[in-house]
Amino acid sequence: QVSVDNPALKDSVAGKVVLASEGDCFKAIELAGAGQPEWDRRGADARAAILERCADLLEEHQGRFIGILVREAGKTLDDGVAEVREAVDFCRYYAAEARAKFSAPEVMPGPTGETNELFLGGRGTFVCISPWNFPLAIFTGQVVAALAAGNAVVAKPAEQTPLVAFEAVKLFHAAR
Repeated sequence: QVSVDNPALKDSVAGKVVLASEGDCFKAIELAGAGQPEWDRRGADARAAILERCADLLEEHQGRFIGILVREAGKTLDDGVAEVREAVDFCRYYAAEARAKFSAPEVMPGPTGETNELFLGGRGTFVCISPWNFPLAIFTGQVVAALAAGNAVVAKPAEQTPLVAFEAVKLFHAAR
């Protein structure tokens, strides 16, 4: 286990984490890839509904996330509120984008008598690496953008802020 320090109180430990091994990383990518086709087949509306549920859960647990952001990232209360709000906004925005862009094919111009359609869908597994300075908002934005499009995600949080990412991932799984 590795300690995650509180940047505002150097003698205070925000929590402890276990670092993933190289083998753990390869296994995560393998499992994500195996599950991606089924996630994509759920369709835009189902994926969007899950992302909207993520937004609802973030709002419901806002206080807990603000507390983690304060202890782990040294955020002020106002910055914590803003960060949670931005994460919620990302969930709702990408849910709307999934419905708008992935629900039905886009009819493309073509010669008379010919039908051309553009179908969008997931492409595979994405690795999302987030920074320490916006450990919930940017983490969430990257992850939900890829999920909205039908991709699987393996997420790597900043080394300084893994606790908030862990809690976010638990929440995302609860939303399905």
